[in-house]
Amino acid sequence: MARAAAASSPRRRRRKERVTLTGDRIVLSLSEDGERKSRGGLLIPATATPAPKRCIWADVVMVGPDVRSAKVGDRILFLPQAGLEVEIDGEDYVLIRERDVQAVATPEGPDRAPGQYL
Repeated sequence: MARAAAASSPRRRRRKERVTLTGDRIVLSLSEDGERKSRGGLLIPATATPAPKRCIWADVVMVGPDVRSAKVGDRILFLPQAGLEVEIDGEDYVLIRERDVQAVATPEGPDRAPGQYL
């Protein structure tokens, strides 16, 4: 009887799981917390702003096997309405499909040199 009570306890520890995306899914980390400053310097909380009609930038954290246009570490421009919020290992992320990507910014460096075009 004690085992059954312990198994259904809400205080069970969550174990870390390895997450693998399917298809053309991309997981993004938003660098902003949703608050903005007006031109006059006033802080506008995320709850006071209307639904955004402009694209936002986010960092790529994970990519699915069918994603061709982005890699982990890139920054992606997308419409916030296209994404779904998801929690992975206690962190909040945004999940989108590759077709919702508007632009990709790749950081420059020795491992991200452009290819040769003929």
